[in-house]
Amino acid sequence: MDELRRKGLEKMNEVYGWEMPDMPGDYFALTADHLFGTIWTRPGLSMREKRMMTLTCVTALGITDLAEIQVNAALNNGELTVEELKEMAIFLTHYLGFPLGSKLDGVVTKVAGKRKKDAETGAGEDKRANVNAALNNTREASSMMTKIDDE
Repeated sequence: MDELRRKGLEKMNEVYGWEMPDMPGDYFALTADHLFGTIWTRPGLSMREKRMMTLTCVTALGITDLAEIQVNAALNNGELTVEELKEMAIFLTHYLGFPLGSKLDGVVTKVAGKRKKDAETGAGEDKRANVNAALNNTREASSMMTKIDDE
């Protein structure tokens, strides 16, 4: 593994709070090496600020599965509280419209509820499920890119 991939995987694991395995393929290389190894590691913005911008983008695009991963990671890493995430949803509703803002509010409610239930029952976060969800998103995106390239 080269230095850029190591740096990218390290940052990816810090961002998401779980161990993402190295994966083959151009799409994963672009994600791990460029997005996490080069972009997320740039100075100038805190992790919290980067997380807020990422949540704003995925909310604007209506990508609730990625919003759920981002919300959970923000809470795990102590970057944002449930209250701050709820305020983001209210704020974004006025720029993005009710349907998209309410999706983020729903994601925050769902994640907070699951975390509360897990804490009450003593169940820990299912980090393997988080990794599997991310890998499925990566595979789906890679498959979509292959279809586009074939056209």
